[in-house]
Amino acid sequence: MSLLTVKNLSHGFGDRAIFDDISFRLLQGEHIGLIGANGEGKSTFMNIITGKLEPDAGNVKWSKHVRVGYLDQHAVLKQGMTILDVLRTAFQYLFDMEAEMNRLFEKMGAAEPEELEKLLEETGRIQDSLTNSDFYTIDAKAEEVANGLGLNEFGIDRDVHDLSGGQRTKVLLAKLLLEKPDILLLDEPTNYLDVEHIEWLKNYLLEYEHAFILVSHDIPFLNSVVNIIYHMENQQLTRYPGDYDEFLRVYEMKKQQLEAAYKKQQKEIASLKDFVARNKANAATSKMAMSRQKKLDKMDVIELDAEKPKPEFHFKQARTPGKYLFETKDLIIGYDEPLSRPLNLTMERGQKIALYGANGIGKTTLLRNILGEIPAVSGSVQQGEHLHIGYFEQEIKKESQNTCIEEIWDEFPHLNQYEVRASLAKCGLTTKHIESKVQVLSGGEKAKVRLCKLINKETNLLVLDEPTNHLDPEAKAELKRAINEYKGSVLLISHEPDFYEGIVTDVWNCEDWTTKVF
Repeated sequence: MSLLTVKNLSHGFGDRAIFDDISFRLLQGEHIGLIGANGEGKSTFMNIITGKLEPDAGNVKWSKHVRVGYLDQHAVLKQGMTILDVLRTAFQYLFDMEAEMNRLFEKMGAAEPEELEKLLEETGRIQDSLTNSDFYTIDAKAEEVANGLGLNEFGIDRDVHDLSGGQRTKVLLAKLLLEKPDILLLDEPTNYLDVEHIEWLKNYLLEYEHAFILVSHDIPFLNSVVNIIYHMENQQLTRYPGDYDEFLRVYEMKKQQLEAAYKKQQKEIASLKDFVARNKANAATSKMAMSRQKKLDKMDVIELDAEKPKPEFHFKQARTPGKYLFETKDLIIGYDEPLSRPLNLTMERGQKIALYGANGIGKTTLLRNILGEIPAVSGSVQQGEHLHIGYFEQEIKKESQNTCIEEIWDEFPHLNQYEVRASLAKCGLTTKHIESKVQVLSGGEKAKVRLCKLINKETNLLVLDEPTNHLDPEAKAELKRAINEYKGSVLLISHEPDFYEGIVTDVWNCEDWTTKVF
């Protein structure tokens, strides 16, 4: 049974085409991984099928009576709402039923006997539906799920605007779990999640009996939960049965076959053209030349897709710093309350350190304390001499109104336009992306713009907070290579051991220092 049917879908932004006449079906029980390089349109596709975006052409048809749950990487949580408020929105359809029932109660005061009987019958039906749906125990259910996902650690009455990226993702996951939808749509669900909760989500999806569509660049996670791959590339969408590894095998084989066929055909075309050029003017051979020209004219010419720019990251080296990069003395991090015991940490020149641990225990807070961006609860941080720091923040809260070119130019006004364009292209951005506003780019493309700033700055200490979030596998692999090649020091937060293992000299477990109880 087809739960979702997409036919002849085309869409673009300005003169930049995203999809060209694509079709797609979601069948019952399918666990689909939707993959593709940054900027190929995965999030746009999700926005179209959920009705957030109107396509330029084509149609989207959902099966009747299916409830869809969507975990959106760009979902906005309104300031002033508590975690409990957000979780309660999972039951909005029940609150709407209650409002309808109350409206009917109000009408009863002025109703004639015949109408009153109908109103009583309708309100009774709604009351039964609310009772059967456990409407009157909603808050208890919400608190139970919140406790299971660790949301109670930072307070169910906390304003969602004050949460970190990882905490917000957990809130949205909890809301989705409470909704119990027939179909799950998940856009980059592992971004900002720690290892423990990625494992929880993996087990949840393995036991999920309904269909889902998952957008993710986390290959181990994809391999463990999907049975169908849909690949987005060059405005097309192609289906591959199996997991990501099987897709890669078949994709590479098809690519090699196409390249071999292309070379063979190009050789034949060159031979035919040569024959025509040499023989068309010769009366004795002109008929043969015409015959070959007809063959050329009728030939279905194989075209290879244009090679997309591959990212190249090369961090510029500043002067050598002092032996000690920073030293903390009885440092206690936190905001309203302490997040750590007193910390006495030292980082020396040449070290590459990965910080890991559960969300909400203060990893980003520690980085910001070390950088001097926020004050400590108590204690001190002493930075070393001759430090030139490059900082990649986990998330940028204020959306840029600049084009990509303006974004780089504002920070590096000495560069000319050619140098700015070349620098952005080296980060894997096409001309269309480079000329676009930053705010219309995908999460991965925005990350590449920020990395472009970082590689143009001379540094001797890179401070990287979840730099792989949103990056496609190719960009992630190149970033890993660049960090490994970098002669300076690195302080890195990452929830991906596959990324940092082999490139760091030390791993600091922040759970050893936290005041949080697990």
